[in-house]
Amino acid sequence: MAFDPKEQRRIFGRFATGVTIVSTLAGNETWGMTANAVTSLSLDPPLILVAVVRDTSTDGYLKTSRCFAVSILAADQRDLSTRFSGPGPRDFSDLNTKTAVTGCPILVDAIGWVDCRVVEIHSGGDHEIYLGEILAGDTHDHDKKPLLFYSGKYSQLAD
Repeated sequence: MAFDPKEQRRIFGRFATGVTIVSTLAGNETWGMTANAVTSLSLDPPLILVAVVRDTSTDGYLKTSRCFAVSILAADQRDLSTRFSGPGPRDFSDLNTKTAVTGCPILVDAIGWVDCRVVEIHSGGDHEIYLGEILAGDTHDHDKKPLLFYSGKYSQLAD
């Protein structure tokens, strides 16, 4: 008997995660999505993984572009998380961004970011797992707290 997906969601909802925006550039078109299935994987070589629902727009853009950036959101950037998680604009034309190596948009006000090229794609059930080699990255604004997701809602660290 397969494990109930609702029960899995309930259990892992108790695992607090950070909130990021994964962005890419395919041709001249930018695209972004809110993601918390992001993990630092390896230091040597520097790798991260990002899980993306299979056959979505984001999956298609990443397969085309073969690159992505991850911007780690601060607690005061909840509006960006909401914007990139639902219907509505998925481009970055009205946001303060910069680029590094790949040309993917990076949110200037993020508390940290990495710029990656896709080195492998693995099947993971109803998701694709993108392994990205980190080509550049930085962190700043150390006084800001991260935006967290816990038990199905946004949360933040206490003082």
